[in-house]
Amino acid sequence: MCLNGWGGTLHDALLPYLAQTAPDVLCLQEVVHSPASDQDWLTYRDGDHVLPQRANFFRDVCAALPDHVATFCPAAQGVLWDGDRAVPSQWGLATFVHRALPVVGQVQGFVHKGYAADGYGDHPRSRSAHGVRIYDHAAQRAVSVTHLHGLRDLAGKMDTPARAAQAQRLWAISDAVSEPADLRVVCGDFNVEPGSETLRFLGQMGLTDLVTSRGFASTRTSHYAKAGQFADYMLISDAAAVAGFDVVTDPEVSDHCPLVLTI
Repeated sequence: MCLNGWGGTLHDALLPYLAQTAPDVLCLQEVVHSPASDQDWLTYRDGDHVLPQRANFFRDVCAALPDHVATFCPAAQGVLWDGDRAVPSQWGLATFVHRALPVVGQVQGFVHKGYAADGYGDHPRSRSAHGVRIYDHAAQRAVSVTHLHGLRDLAGKMDTPARAAQAQRLWAISDAVSEPADLRVVCGDFNVEPGSETLRFLGQMGLTDLVTSRGFASTRTSHYAKAGQFADYMLISDAAAVAGFDVVTDPEVSDHCPLVLTI
């Protein structure tokens, strides 16, 4: 499963959904980790952009998936707000792998800028990626899964040199965690439109996008009111290995839909 968790905004729906579905591998973006606070909720402020944030979203998902090994990959440390009090808080993505599946390799890195230790910074901000290599004993094969949260450009989701560089860095991280015979999955909230230079590049690298190739009309839920109904993609190196794929519209657990792949 690949999902932008929206900072835990729909916490009451999301955590039971994750506990019930318990995917073998969960690639989760927009994860908040505030170890200096015991508050359940804090507030993110960026000009007119004000959002509630589940203060310890990473901890919450760990509790919902107690049989998973969790890795948090921060992109930046800035502040959230408890009223007028600033609270240090890290923001990034996380990967959860069921402990029955052996992780035989992993790579963590940045696809845009580097770790921002003194604030979230100006847009487009630092973006990280994480890849794991898992051995599937039942199928006698290794599977690599790499995900990212693509950079947000205030001007929109158009092709830019920064996004082209991001795609190449994402591929390099996937390449670093994969062996030639591996089944390879690349996914995440790319923040690009179908037909983008990013998806064309990954297609040239031999990956098939399951969202666009299977005719899904959106990866967004009713909680997203802006134009542009695509952000999330899941690509695979061997489409014949797909036993099932869905963009889940019900229940709504974020302003993004979960992408669920069965191989």
